Amino acid sequence: MGFVQHIKLEINKWNRNIKLFFLANIFYQIGSGIFSVLYNLYIQSLGYSETMNGSIVSIQSLATALMFIPIGFIGDRSSRKRLLIIGSLLTGLTFVGRAFAEAELSMQLLAIGSGIFVTCFQVLAVPFLAENVSKEYRLKFFSYHFSMVLAAQVLGSLGGGFIADILESIGWEQKTSLQTILMIGGIASIIAFLPLLFVTESKSKEQADHQSKLEMTEYKPLTANTSKSEWKTIAQLTLIQLIIGIGSGLVIPYLNLYFVNRFNVNLTMVGLLISLGQVMTIISMMIGPMLVNRVGQVRAVICFQLLSLPFLILTGYTNLLIIASISFLFRQALMNAANPITSSIMVERVSDARRGIVNSLTQAAFMMGWASMGTVQSYFVTTYGSYWGYAITFSITGVLYITAASLFYIMFGSKTKKHTRPVEMKG
Repeated sequence: MGFVQHIKLEINKWNRNIKLFFLANIFYQIGSGIFSVLYNLYIQSLGYSETMNGSIVSIQSLATALMFIPIGFIGDRSSRKRLLIIGSLLTGLTFVGRAFAEAELSMQLLAIGSGIFVTCFQVLAVPFLAENVSKEYRLKFFSYHFSMVLAAQVLGSLGGGFIADILESIGWEQKTSLQTILMIGGIASIIAFLPLLFVTESKSKEQADHQSKLEMTEYKPLTANTSKSEWKTIAQLTLIQLIIGIGSGLVIPYLNLYFVNRFNVNLTMVGLLISLGQVMTIISMMIGPMLVNRVGQVRAVICFQLLSLPFLILTGYTNLLIIASISFLFRQALMNAANPITSSIMVERVSDARRGIVNSLTQAAFMMGWASMGTVQSYFVTTYGSYWGYAITFSITGVLYITAASLFYIMFGSKTKKHTRPVEMKG
């Protein structure tokens, strides 16, 4: 009860925009969580092969990647509120359509549609929070945001898998049960637009950009080279996210299929494992700021990423479900715990006028890497089977993560030593 009371007191301190945004994001992420776990199983229930799953993931990811930059550009120069409302409405509608589409062409077209519209929340959430929260609280709120996203996805994925299994147990066909739950996920995402209608946009873009420039002077003076330095930082972060995206694209979209194909577990078990992974990530994200205070932002990111690697490799090579489950949970928590810290590093180094575009470019690079690996992953699994196919892709991902962590330290490790004081901020 004391913990619940503390949470209530903390939420009461938030401004109105933050409360409304978090409420909207809960509904939106519940819908996304349902789709992330159940949709490729729905494709499988229709009788399609692994290749079809890879194709859908690639098409959706490519559509998302292509929209990142336009959405970021528009968001920096217009209303982020309106874009978030449009994104939640149209994402939900395409989710509902995907719940019942069975023909290959319609599935692909709707995957493109949802890939386009999910961009709004993915690109604009961090800049929206940055302009509505003072600098000293950003790391904390980025951690809250990423943790809340995962918690809502846990609710969606775990609840969706559990209800789908119940429906099957009372005689529903697997396809029908999955269609029902996916439709509910779409409706949840549609509902997200309602709280966003009451968000107020208090700062003009010029005021927000001026304020962010004032904040940046605490780390480095504004000179004629500031813009060039910002674009260099954006290019470096984009390269790193591309490498991580390629690695993630080989593994993450197919974790539910990995557990189903290698260990023959049911949907409830898959949903439970993925949800537990999200819960552990939430815990690790909340302790992230403490690690930042001890070792600094860059070293905290690298520590989380490198510590996840042994668990990644163990997951890929084990034949024991209990070991695979535990390894998966620790890998999920450690790798994703770096996300809020990475976002903090990103927003502190660029002005508000470029926060949308830097978030767009880094996420576009990530999704381009993700999208390019769908056919590669399906090739390895169909060619080498459910053991060696996954073992190979997990191993390649490990090498790419090491490369990304090394580049991150080379590019940003020395820079953090030049700051005059620690940063109380944030992947």
